[in-house]
Amino acid sequence: MRLMLSCSELGLGHASRLIVLGKKLEAKGNELFLFSGGSAYELLKREFRNVYYCTPVAWYENARGIVFSASVLNILFPLPRVNPENGRLEIKSPSSLETVHRYYDLRKNILRIRPHLIVSDGDLHALRLAWRWHYPSIYITNFIRPSFGFSQLLVPGERFTERYVRSCLKIIVPDVPPPYTICEYNLGNLKDIRVADKVEFVGSFVDVHIAPAKGEENCIFAPISGPAGARSQLKRIIIPVLSRLETESVVSLGEYGEKRVAKFGNCTVNTWLSPRERSDFMANARLVVFSGGHNTCFEVVKYAKPSVCVPTQPEQFANAKKLQDMGCSTIARNAKQLKQAIHEMENRIDAYKKNVQRLNQFASKFKGVDRAVKIIEEVAQKS
Repeated sequence: MRLMLSCSELGLGHASRLIVLGKKLEAKGNELFLFSGGSAYELLKREFRNVYYCTPVAWYENARGIVFSASVLNILFPLPRVNPENGRLEIKSPSSLETVHRYYDLRKNILRIRPHLIVSDGDLHALRLAWRWHYPSIYITNFIRPSFGFSQLLVPGERFTERYVRSCLKIIVPDVPPPYTICEYNLGNLKDIRVADKVEFVGSFVDVHIAPAKGEENCIFAPISGPAGARSQLKRIIIPVLSRLETESVVSLGEYGEKRVAKFGNCTVNTWLSPRERSDFMANARLVVFSGGHNTCFEVVKYAKPSVCVPTQPEQFANAKKLQDMGCSTIARNAKQLKQAIHEMENRIDAYKKNVQRLNQFASKFKGVDRAVKIIEEVAQKS
């Protein structure tokens, strides 16, 4: 079957999920055509043959992170900013214009590909394409109607785009079922949204059921991820705190490309870690400091590690809040709170370990990617 797969490039979590899913779909003989922009496009291009570039649609962000008030203005108006990637002054195009360009980037190949099914991971533009051209679609998401910190100015746009979500034949949530759903506060009331009958909680795409070897648990590990502005904000909070601790710590900046290493006090900072290196550091960590991204949440669960979340955006805060409510993590919003959170967690580390081990045992019952592949092939065959 011919499958068109598209993902958002806001952070690399969507691309990571699509790579794992795509490999299994490809191994079963399906023909894949993948679409994304930015760094996600580069990652997908390394793994698959038919990969197409799309115009990225991004929040307004600078070196201090995502600026939501400016993002609202930037829907219609171009705004100056200092690019967090290269430090240069530039004009960011209106996100509405980026949206138009992305839609047509997706559309220009649709008649040639003629897919049996469109699969979107966080990319609403692909859902609109499916709706407009009457193609069956599946949406992979951990974010529909958030309930924490989401600007009221963005609600009308959110409600408008929900009609594309409702047009899907199936919605795959790469998370465990309630009451342990980590992204629960980002989904909203599924009955109110009128999609409850289409949603299936398949389990994480992170292979949680493979129990890793227990490490020495002798360091603090901080994997930084997300858009450039968010990563810059996290660097300014996390590195100064960890560098002053007596405990050894390791930071990954999530800057894909050439690897460089620097030492700040007891903190070793890596620009990039390979999957194997990241796995080793996660296994050896006593606790993990991260932003609350959905994929990394399940990495932490896989290795059964207590954590401190430093969210930079509402989606991450909602994930962090659910982990905190389950007694697996605690939230810090700045350097002072991070230092205090690490100290308090060290004093109660066994209680946090017990709670996250319970979550690990539940999550390990599900094989998210295998179930997602089965759903996609079943829908494609029926359509």
